[in-house]
This record gives sequence, C-alpha cells and structure tokens, in this order.
Amino acid sequence: MKATDRLDDMRRRAALGGGEERIQQQHAKGKLTARERVELLVDEGSFVEIDAFVVARPSELVRDEERVMGDGVITGFGRIDGRLVYVFSQDFTVFGGSLAEAHAGKICKVMDLAVRNGAPIIGLNDSGGARIQEGVVSLGGYADIFLRNVMASGVVPQISAILGPCAGGAVYSPAITDFVAMVRDTSYMFVTGPNVVKTVTHEDVTFEELGGADVHARRSGVAHFEADDEVACLALIRRLISYLPSNNLDAPPTVPTDDPIDRADRELDSLVPDAATKPYDMLDVLRRVVDDGEFLQVHEGWAQNIICAFARLDGKSIGVVAQQPTVLAGVLDIDASTKAARFVRFCDAFNIPLATFVDVPGFLPGTAQEHGGIIRNGAKLLYAYAEATVPKLTVITRKAYGGAYDVMSSKHIRGDYNVAWPSAEIAVMGPEGAVNILYRDELEKAKDPDTRRKQLVAQYVERFANPYVAASRGYLDDIIEPSQTRQRLINALRALAGKRDTNPKRKHGNIPL
Repeated sequence: MKATDRLDDMRRRAALGGGEERIQQQHAKGKLTARERVELLVDEGSFVEIDAFVVARPSELVRDEERVMGDGVITGFGRIDGRLVYVFSQDFTVFGGSLAEAHAGKICKVMDLAVRNGAPIIGLNDSGGARIQEGVVSLGGYADIFLRNVMASGVVPQISAILGPCAGGAVYSPAITDFVAMVRDTSYMFVTGPNVVKTVTHEDVTFEELGGADVHARRSGVAHFEADDEVACLALIRRLISYLPSNNLDAPPTVPTDDPIDRADRELDSLVPDAATKPYDMLDVLRRVVDDGEFLQVHEGWAQNIICAFARLDGKSIGVVAQQPTVLAGVLDIDASTKAARFVRFCDAFNIPLATFVDVPGFLPGTAQEHGGIIRNGAKLLYAYAEATVPKLTVITRKAYGGAYDVMSSKHIRGDYNVAWPSAEIAVMGPEGAVNILYRDELEKAKDPDTRRKQLVAQYVERFANPYVAASRGYLDDIIEPSQTRQRLINALRALAGKRDTNPKRKHGNIPL
C-alpha cells in the first residue's frame, strides 16, 4: 500500500467519527453531525482541520477498537465572511461527545491558537459530559479549558453553541464565554439532570423544563440567543461575528451602507406620547435611527424591560442599551441591571461604542427586589458604565428619574455625548410623587386637595421635569429634535473616533458580583 493510500484511508475513517449507524442516529434526533455543523458555520471550503488523527489515551476500560481518531471532537480554523475564526465541534457519535484527556487537549490547543493569533473561538457543544472511563483526568481536562476561558475573556470573543446535552461541569465553560446560543427541543443545560433532581428534591421535571432553550433564554438568562434549529443557530452566530472585532486590539468591523448620514425621520418627532404614563415601543425608535433599521438583540427573551443589541451607525458596529417602556414601564430591576451590565462590559472590552436610549422611571420597588439584591445588582450596571472607556452616547427620550438617571450613562459617569429630546423629564422622581412629599401638609389642609395637587404638579413639571435645567448646568450637551437623532449620533461618533481614556492602574476592580 502506498503511503498516500494509507493517508486517504485514515482521513476517511476519521471523517466517519463513530460510524454510519451512529451518524444516522444523530440525524434521526434532528441533529447535524459535528462536521456538518462546521461546514455550515464557516465559509465554504475554508475549514482546515487539525489533530484529526488524535486518539483517546490507552485505558483498561476502553478497548482499542473504540479509540476512534479525533476522540470525539473536531478542531481547526476557518473563515466567516473572510475573517479568521477557530472552532471546536464535539462529535456525539464518539463516546457521546464526552470529554477526556485527548479530547480536552485538542480544545485547549485551538483556544491557545485563537488567543495567540487574535481570532474568535467558537465552540459547538454536544457532549454527555466527562468521560467516566478516564476518571479524574477528564475533570482535569475541563479545568484546563475553564482556565483558558478565563484567560481569553476580554482578549478574543468566545461564543458557545449548545447543540445537544450540556450537563455538570460541562456547563461552566459555555457560561464563562461571551455568548451562548441554544436550539429549541434539542439542546439542554443543567448542573444536575432530571433524575438527580428527583432523587434530591423529589421534583418531577423534564429535560426541557429543567434546562431547555426557552428556560435559559427567557427565565435564567444563561442563553443569549435561541434558534428553532441548528441551521438557524449557526447562521445567527455568523451574523453575530459580523458585529464583533476579532480581538481586543482591533476596531470593530465597518460595513458599507447606503443609509444616508443625514436621514431625518419625522415620525420620531411624534413617537413619544404626550401622556407620561402611556407606553411606546423603543424598538421603533431604534429602527428609525440605526443603519437600515437593522439590529441583533442579545437576551431578547430575558429581562425585556431593557434592550441590548448590536447595530450599526455610519457602517460601524455599536452596542445599544435602551429601556423598553412597553415592559414594566422600562423600570430597572435585578435581571435588567445584570443583563445590561454584562453587555456594557463586553462592548467596552472589545472597543464597541455604546449608544444608550433612556426612558427609565427608576428602580423597581418591593420586597422581592430588595431581598433579591437590587442594590447589589443595580450597582453592577453603574459600575459597568462608569468603568467603560469606549465612546458613550446617551439620548434621553422621556423619563430619567432618580438614581437610574445617574446609572444610565449620564454625563457624571463619563458620558461623552449626552442629549435629550424635548419630551425628556429629568428629576429625582415623578411629579405626582414629588408633590405628595413636598406639599403633604398643604394638601392635607387644602379645601380642594385634588385641584391644588394638579396645580402643584403643573408647577413641578414646569420647573423640574424637563431637560432645560440639566442643560443649563452642562449635564446635557444639547436638546435635539428627535428626527435629528441619527445625524447627531453619527457626528458625535466620528468626533469620538480618536477617544483616549484610561482607568487608574490596578490589578482589577472589584465589581459588586
């Protein structure tokens, strides 16, 4: 046999993974194989595999014929829209995609290469967890990966797709990465599975109810994205990559756009209702401001009272944080604060400017929030904005009350360009609440308290609940017509292109986790 014949035979065997029968079983579950996933993720013909011939370490519990080449994970590099990415894709047809020494070594190698070469690392997870046959060595392999996740954090983007089961220690690597995407009905994440839960807590729960895509994308906030199938999930990751720089030293990518810089949308001038208690959809505002009305929401299903999204202005990537008045009036609560804080810190780590749209009545009151730690969690968002050194643009569309005004990228925490619409109300609290406190004695003695209250509220609005007091002190750089928002933000973004700002020299700060 010629040497090339042997090579061809070994490549063919490596490509089969656990064999045709197991591949068919994978397809029967509505799942793609590890190789099919990689081919869909990267540009056609761009994937270069490494370590295809690696096999599991010899073990008395694993027969030689079971030591399949690749050891249950495909690793290598390819391109997305022509840009370099590193990928590992776990192969459920080999030992159920379980992680062991050689398997972990392959993942660690591509993670090291991604950091060394300044490119994103994308993990396609489909694994039964640690390989029992290799014992503590498997646990050590997980720890090796966890360490690299932490060291790569803020250096290169890390993205995890959960395309099958992900349990026990296996969940912590995706949890450390920047973004987690899940697929409905076929992907699961949990620390302990339904059987253990039933034994310990006597709860009867299904895989989907315990750790399915809907649970983590809408209730726990573990998943940033969910998709209907694997094809959609992989397409979503490609779209996400288009907004991100390759590493923390690069600028975000620029995409040519035909959307005019000076495009004015007159609908914005009448979008905010006259009644302060009437909601409007902040997504309508964003569509009318950003390039081509397009954006990619992060955590779309979780903490919907705040919007986090990637978009573009002038062709350049930005991160958008915005209150959503249609959900809980856009109030800040525990989940919204945590969601936005993590997003702000990601954008700051990767040089992505921030645009913040503010319509916040304050922090959500109540014992559930206080006992749950709204103080600590709200402080995370304050910390994230204050720490961020990227260009920070802020538009107050309506309410900016109390401490929430300070937190939402105000001028006082190094906001670079802060403007308000004429409809803005900037005050310690809403007019009704303020009047009830300030004029309590007078209202108790008034012959017609309701009429007097209306008069006092009108006076308070005229004196305090408007943007002009803040502008007179320089807390706002300008008050603008809503229809001019796009042009103003782009001009400010251009002016801030060379921004230089630093934080005090230190090992790291201590964010209130």
